[in-house]
Amino acid sequence: MVGKESKSSPPVWTYAYQIVPPQAEERLHALASLLEREHEEARHAARTWVGRVVLAQMMTHILIVSDSPEQGGKANRRLEAELAALNVGFSITAPMAVADDGPEPPVHPFERYRPSAT
Repeated sequence: MVGKESKSSPPVWTYAYQIVPPQAEERLHALASLLEREHEEARHAARTWVGRVVLAQMMTHILIVSDSPEQGGKANRRLEAELAALNVGFSITAPMAVADDGPEPPVHPFERYRPSAT
């Protein structure tokens, strides 16, 4: 009897761009379009790269999930050029490895953070 070979998924990485002060959704339409295009380009190249805007009270986040911890790729350079065109300052977090436990969720360029009422 031959056992099945275990296939492990390649690592997936996440990091965030942080924009202070927070930005209005209306101001970020070009950025959202860019994130969608970058996702489609990565998908066609059989890569993982997804960006999502999260609007919060204290800052705006752009969360990135990628198949690489490198933050100097073409998608990142285009994203940073768009942020420069918007004339907003930003910082970027260090990449962190995460588990890839399932299929990629549907992507929507804006996701509003709503704290739960406690």
